[in-house]
Amino acid sequence: MANRPFIWLQHLAPQHILSRLAGSLASSRIPWLRDMLIRRFIRAYDVDMDQAERPASDYSCFNDFFTRALKPGARPLADGGEHILCPADGAISQLGRIEDGRILQAKGQSYSAAELLGGDAALAARFDGGHFITIYLSPSDYHRVHMPAAGKLRETTYIPGDLFSVNTATAAAVPRLFARNERLACIFDTARGTAASVMVGAMIVASIETVWSGLVKPHGRQVIRTAYPEDTAPQLEAGEEMGRFLLGSTVILLFEPGKIEWLNGLKPLDTVRMGQALARKIVPD
Repeated sequence: MANRPFIWLQHLAPQHILSRLAGSLASSRIPWLRDMLIRRFIRAYDVDMDQAERPASDYSCFNDFFTRALKPGARPLADGGEHILCPADGAISQLGRIEDGRILQAKGQSYSAAELLGGDAALAARFDGGHFITIYLSPSDYHRVHMPAAGKLRETTYIPGDLFSVNTATAAAVPRLFARNERLACIFDTARGTAASVMVGAMIVASIETVWSGLVKPHGRQVIRTAYPEDTAPQLEAGEEMGRFLLGSTVILLFEPGKIEWLNGLKPLDTVRMGQALARKIVPD
């Protein structure tokens, strides 16, 4: 396999040390370093700054630039009453049904929903026979993550883990990649039953933020579950921002069986944009 040395190096690399170093550089406010990182990144990845709310010179650090807001109207929202909305800009890695508790990662590779959700077998069982979609965010993409449907936050689970890079090569070659990498599983009560939005970390992903609790402490060692009482739980609308990656990665959505169906024609490697319709709700709101 041509990518085998690339995969071996990731097994050997000090993943968390490299990610902490990248995080330090990305948060630096030293003007020359900040400006150099931003300029070179824009050139290397052909970032479309015409859609950004602010010009490249107007960011306090690289992380501020990387999580840049878009101009109003840059991402029109589909009808959230009838559809499940795309949570982020990116490309579809895989989509389909959760069968026998397992989620397809790549040809010949799968992992369990229970693993993905931090070992909660009872929660994972709610999604058996349901639907999943995995969306990979490339470096040039808009890196804020939004709600696929209106919902009330029930709980979050931070799961520590590896920090393999996430791309087609690692998805094909690293067993259970998304169930091994560090991640934050966010569980919502919606009109379509229970839904999960899982933000998966990767190599040099400095951290994950949510709109309800801010920075999620990265690179920990223990699973951390946080429940949100009914009367104080955040309520978010379809298309509303829920979090962001400080350096890129992947979002995985899970839905219960009998609630949605993917739109015809969607397939792996398709480019998608935040707010577009991904699925029909079987019974509209």
